[in-house]
Amino acid sequence: MNTKVKIIGAGSIGNHLTHGCRQQDWEVTLCDTDAAALQRTRNEIYPARYGQWDAAIRLAHPDETVGENFDAIFIGTPPDTHINIALEELSQNPPKLLLIEKPLCPPALTGCVRLYELAKQKNVQVLVGYNHTLTPNTLLAEQWLQAGSLGNILTIHAQIREHWQGIFNAHPWISGPEDTYLGHTERGGGALGEHSHGLAIWQHFARLSGHGRVTEVSAMLDMVEARGAHYDRLAQLHLRTESGLVGLLIQDVITEPADKQLRLQGENGYLDWYINLKPGMDAVRLRLVGQPEQQQTFSKTRPDDFQPEIAHIDTLLAHPEQTSPISLAYGMETMLVIAAAIRSHQTGKLVRIDYDQPYGYDALS
Repeated sequence: MNTKVKIIGAGSIGNHLTHGCRQQDWEVTLCDTDAAALQRTRNEIYPARYGQWDAAIRLAHPDETVGENFDAIFIGTPPDTHINIALEELSQNPPKLLLIEKPLCPPALTGCVRLYELAKQKNVQVLVGYNHTLTPNTLLAEQWLQAGSLGNILTIHAQIREHWQGIFNAHPWISGPEDTYLGHTERGGGALGEHSHGLAIWQHFARLSGHGRVTEVSAMLDMVEARGAHYDRLAQLHLRTESGLVGLLIQDVITEPADKQLRLQGENGYLDWYINLKPGMDAVRLRLVGQPEQQQTFSKTRPDDFQPEIAHIDTLLAHPEQTSPISLAYGMETMLVIAAAIRSHQTGKLVRIDYDQPYGYDALS
C-alpha cells in the first residue's frame, strides 16, 4: 500500500520535503492557506529546483483535507505556528507519524508539554526535522566514535555559521528578515532558532559519547534591532553536560562563506564533522595520535540532504517501535537549551537546567 503524506506549508522546506517524498513514490498532498504559494510551487520553485513539475503532487488548501487519513504529516510552516497546527492535526485525524520542521517552536516553549502528552495519548511518533543528524557523514562519524579509538571525549565544539542571504535567495518573495519569523528571535528565528542544527548535532554527539544532556548554559548574543526586526545575529554558548563535559557552540547568520563543522576532541585524537566542507561535499575526518589522518567525503546535492530523513521516516512507519535520534523529546531538549541561552544573555548569568522539574521555564534557574 502506497504511503500517503500531507505536507503543510509550500515554502522552501515544503518543496524539499515534497520532492523527497516523491523520490520514494509516496502519494503527496502539499497544503498552504495561501493560493499564491501553491501556484509559486507549481510554476516556479519546484520546476526550477527539480527540473519539472510533478503532476502526481496534489496541491490543496488545508480545509480540503479535513477528514482525510494520512500515514504521515509534515509541518513546514513558521515556528510560531508549529505547535498549534500539530495539536490540531493530532486532535482530528492523527497520522502514524508527525514531522515538525526545526526549530520546534518559539523559545517561550508554549504548548510543548501538551503536544508531548497528546502524541503519547494518540500513539503518534513525533519528530523534529534536524535532518543532518541522519546524513551519511553523521552515520560514519557515529561509527568512528563508537569504535572507541578516540578514548574519552574531552570537549565538543560545534559551529553553524552561515549568512542567511541563501535563505532569502530560496525565498525571493521575502525582502529581508523583518518580513518573516527569521528576524524575530522570540518567534523562533535569529541564529539561535534558524541555525539550531548546530545545537542539535552538539547534543547528539554529547549523548552518543556518554556525556548526557546539557545542564548548564552561559550565553552571549549579538542582538540586532532594525526595521521592525529584533533578532540574534550571533550566538555563543558555553555548555556543560550531566557528566561535566564542557564545550562550545557558535551559530550566526552573518558568516560568508559558511562554516559548518563539529569537533569531538578525545584523549587520543579528534574527529571532525563537516557540512559542505566544499560546495556539494560533506565530510568526516579522523586523526589519531601517531596515525595517518583518515578522511571520507560524501558528494551531494541540496535535495540529497533530505533523502536520509525520508528514508528514516519510511523505516519508522514500518517499524514504529524503533526510537529516533530526531524525536520530539530531543527536539524539546534543544528548545530548552535555547530558552536557557536567552535567559543567560538577558541576566548575564549562568543558567542551570533541572530535568527533574516540569518541562519549561520552571526547569531553568
